Amino acid sequence: MSTEARLPALTPLGPDSVAWQVVGDRRLLLGAGTALLLQVAHPVIGAGVHDHSNYVEDPWGRLDRTVDSLLSQVFGGRAAIAEAERLREMHKAIKGVDHHGERYHALNPEAYWWVHGSTFWTALRLHDVFLYPLPYKEKCRFYAEWRHLGLILGLREHHMPEDFEGFEAYFADVVENRLEDNHTVRELLGSLSMRDTPPPPWWFLPEALWRGVRPAGGNVLSLCAIGLLPQVLRDRLSLEWTDQDERRLRLLATVTRIAAKPVPERLRLYPKAYRAKRG
Repeated sequence: MSTEARLPALTPLGPDSVAWQVVGDRRLLLGAGTALLLQVAHPVIGAGVHDHSNYVEDPWGRLDRTVDSLLSQVFGGRAAIAEAERLREMHKAIKGVDHHGERYHALNPEAYWWVHGSTFWTALRLHDVFLYPLPYKEKCRFYAEWRHLGLILGLREHHMPEDFEGFEAYFADVVENRLEDNHTVRELLGSLSMRDTPPPPWWFLPEALWRGVRPAGGNVLSLCAIGLLPQVLRDRLSLEWTDQDERRLRLLATVTRIAAKPVPERLRLYPKAYRAKRG
């Protein structure tokens, strides 16, 4: 039975939602490394990515597919329900045995919700740092909308904290007691440097220029990925973070906010978000 058939009463998010205001800005890509680290530090997700993902061989394709899926969930209208069905079907085959010797399945509700919930936390964290802090009431609304998306994805109400306050407690508990250092975390941390990353498909300049730009991109990606993490997870992963690093992150956020002001919405937003907002 399809997700749409199982959840006929669920309606997609619309232009009056906080999610439409938070998600869609290209600057949120700066949080990709943080979201991925939070996710692969979960033993089930780390094992699944290690055994089944091709993000090392095809980083740009993997990133594009992930971003497009998220945009479809938020801005896709009825297509959000079809995207939820596609994701569940795709994850059915992702299973195996992790490095603890425990069997895992990608549709394990705990892990499936952690991917969705950690994406919410990262979007909120990055919005607070790089755009502007959302008022508490809007954070509560945003969480309620994200929980609604979780239902569309096939999760049940009891799989998700009831409100934003409950989510904050849940998130802190998972970070403190469930996340770990593992092979996938180390592999991902190595890839953040972009040392061996090929140019993206849209790169039309000489490859030699990409080799010159790549270290700066890796520095920014690593700075954001590590700097936005909860301190307790940085400590567990033995990731150094100094006062100078914090100042660099804040400076980057300030420069990004200033630079984005004159950029037209059609360039600042992903096309799918821009088209949805334009109606």
